Amino acid sequence: MALRFYNTLTQQVETFSPLSDRVVRMYTCGPTVYNYIHIGNLRTFTFQDILRRWLRARGYTLDHVMNITDVEDKIIRNAAAAHKSIYDYTAVYTQAFLEDMATLRLERPERMVKATEHIPEMVSAIEKLSERGFTYVSEGSVYYRIANFPTYGKLSHNDFSGIRAGARVDVDEYDKDDARDFVLWKAKKPDEPGWETPLGAGRPGWHIECSVMAMKYLGETLDIHTGGVDLMFPHHENEIAQSEALTGKPFVRYWLHAEHLLVEGEKMSKSLGNFFTLRDLFAKGYKPSALRFALASVPYRRQLNFTFDGLQQATSSVERLRNFAARLKQEKFPAGSQPAIAERIAKAADDFDAGLSDDLNTAQALAAVYDLVREANIAMDKGEFRQGELAAVQDLLANFDRVFAVLEDNDAEKLKALGYADASSGLDDAAIEKLVAERQAARQRRDFAASDRIRKELAERGILLEDAKDGSVRWKRK
Repeated sequence: MALRFYNTLTQQVETFSPLSDRVVRMYTCGPTVYNYIHIGNLRTFTFQDILRRWLRARGYTLDHVMNITDVEDKIIRNAAAAHKSIYDYTAVYTQAFLEDMATLRLERPERMVKATEHIPEMVSAIEKLSERGFTYVSEGSVYYRIANFPTYGKLSHNDFSGIRAGARVDVDEYDKDDARDFVLWKAKKPDEPGWETPLGAGRPGWHIECSVMAMKYLGETLDIHTGGVDLMFPHHENEIAQSEALTGKPFVRYWLHAEHLLVEGEKMSKSLGNFFTLRDLFAKGYKPSALRFALASVPYRRQLNFTFDGLQQATSSVERLRNFAARLKQEKFPAGSQPAIAERIAKAADDFDAGLSDDLNTAQALAAVYDLVREANIAMDKGEFRQGELAAVQDLLANFDRVFAVLEDNDAEKLKALGYADASSGLDDAAIEKLVAERQAARQRRDFAASDRIRKELAERGILLEDAKDGSVRWKRK
């Protein structure tokens, strides 16, 4: 089945085809490292991870670039307040972001690039824009004249034909409904960091950073550019204006934007007390796998209403899948094959593929797998599941986890690495299975005191046992 994505630029779902056969050149707007990122940011980064994993699962090679914005207004203000250089200040939150990525099993792009390491290239791009008549200077700062780019607004689909000439803004963020000439190079103010360049002492504006870094590593036309809907205007609109004025070529072929995350039905806000980072939720006892599952469960173009009930359901959903995988591994099934079950597994695999191929419909993909898990468990309970279907269902789970990445039971280790109290048993799977085997041997020789002691020891270390009717034992971590 062909891959299809909703392209914000054309407002249509389109069949995906990269410029270069099987190589996808993709750019992601990464974090502005002025603080810990919040779960709204992580919703977008999780969508991007699902996208890159599915592209690879479909046989594509990724050339994926993510920027780290390590100079902008908030960073400068916060660093000054902390009496630190911007480099020392942003290093803390850059490392925290990388830890968050690893904890949620977000794959690192092929390149992660910092704005402050590309100042000469940005200056060169601004000089070229000036040569082509797209800029003007005011009070030492260089601005982009959007009236000289007639198709401005084609991404956000806003009509800016009546913009007021000369109205300009020199901050990195501004009102979402206000189109004004934006700053490319900001003249240095007293006590602000800056670079000595042919443009004068100063620093780049936020928007030019992404255009320059994207085209340096991926070429003049990208296959995919991703980000949250909050970046569509003005940031991505400005990226297009800058890049296409420089090259005369389309900047991006497919624009993919993730919708907002709400918390308990409301916009996330510190003033409402519903603003959460990953670390806030870990401190409340929630697991990384449950957070990843919750963030991935709703298709990226739908608003995600993040609730604590939903997070608890995500915890249960992950546990159910892990228990099913353990049951497949631990139980002994009758030889032979059951054609009806084999057909059901094949349909689930097809539905999983169809869901993700249709604009990353994660809800459909998850439903395909969980419906099968329910039916397979019923078949196992009835003794109708056969050895012949084991490989196919395990293959489906492996394909599932290449994308959703929640089956591996390493939540406790991740939390421990970040310094959080955890319920880790301190036992790996082999050690647990050795104790389970010792308990089974004790039961067979009717040494129930030893059997009970081992069960209690495992329970105290967070391992629950379930004795099946056929005499086998299943275990799971709390």
